[in-house]
Amino acid sequence: MAAGGLLKSTKLTLCSLQSAKAAASQCRAFTTQLTEQQQEIQTLARNFSKEHLKPQASQLDTKARFPFDLIKKLTKLGLMGACVDSEYGGLGLDYLSLALAVEEISRGCASTGMILSIHNFLYANLVNERGTEEQKQLFLKDYTAGNIGCFALSEPGAGSDVANIGTMARRDGDHWILNGRKSWVTSAIEGHATAVFATFDPELRHKGLACFLVPLDAEGVFRGNKEPLIGVRAATACDLTLEDVRVPASSLVGEAGEGFKIAMAQLDQGRIGIAAHAVGIAQAALDTAINYAKERVAFSKNLTRLPSVKDRLTDMCILVESARLLTYRAATDVSTKNSSMAKYVAGRNAAAVADHCVQILGGRGLSTNYDAERHFRDARGTQIYGGVTDIQKRLVGHFLLKEHEAL
Repeated sequence: MAAGGLLKSTKLTLCSLQSAKAAASQCRAFTTQLTEQQQEIQTLARNFSKEHLKPQASQLDTKARFPFDLIKKLTKLGLMGACVDSEYGGLGLDYLSLALAVEEISRGCASTGMILSIHNFLYANLVNERGTEEQKQLFLKDYTAGNIGCFALSEPGAGSDVANIGTMARRDGDHWILNGRKSWVTSAIEGHATAVFATFDPELRHKGLACFLVPLDAEGVFRGNKEPLIGVRAATACDLTLEDVRVPASSLVGEAGEGFKIAMAQLDQGRIGIAAHAVGIAQAALDTAINYAKERVAFSKNLTRLPSVKDRLTDMCILVESARLLTYRAATDVSTKNSSMAKYVAGRNAAAVADHCVQILGGRGLSTNYDAERHFRDARGTQIYGGVTDIQKRLVGHFLLKEHEAL
């Protein structure tokens, strides 16, 4: 072949490859490149965390004091309605932007990050995406302006087994009457309304569930005592008892019988929030370990020059970044499999990173005068709330085999 023909053929081949790459890039559902808006939210949350959260985090944890002032400031920034439509006072952001905010806020104060995550992913997004216009006026507009929303799913006898919910919902004309007890309801002590899941026919199991929006000051709603927790101690959780709570039929979200589907869809979002929360805690533990290792001298060297410490820091970095990537993927391509993978890995990795942090600090890692032990306690909970790691692993396996038609 003549030189000119070879050159022409090579150009055609290169053009074909470039076209194929361009087409492939357009089909990608996930990229690690954040948009300008997402970067702005990340920077906003990071700066807020450094200025307002990190200086107070230890004291809030020690006193187990709910961060009212910080939540007010987050409300003014619009982050308590991050994904809510603008007509109801929200910012109209995507899930990844919210996950970025939760990560950065949790990096400064895990308790505040937890409150932000639950309010948005499990309550505000539910009403915004599934609520009627009347429900949005009553249960959403004020919840981007200072009111706190909750999510009441778990019960003493129904945690991971949602179909076993025992809270009863009985239709009475234009109203529903609710009776039962809910457990571990985050922010219920300070909250103003909650999504309540109840059964109108226990024999139907998951097909008999319904979701209701209930004001927490409604007659017959009783809040229990604050649960003393080992981690995220500035956040609160308590039981809710419902005794003949009468709510109008307009409080029903969707249709009777759709409660299980609504709960599962919301938990897909909730797992993203907890995964981002775990990544924030893990990053805080890595920050703490590096800052300490840079200053601490042992064997006439900074700890960062000791191979064993360097290896731990390397492992911590890999654990944080791998969890972060899975979390970003889950936030941009929401599915049960993706959110379960993100939460499973992020929770386990956060606990491992926090453990490394304590080890690097040595005796100081056990002292309440240093942040390491707080990160250790905060990280442990991320493997439990929002769905235990055991269940997440089973969900990943189930949907993996389902994709391959191997069930």
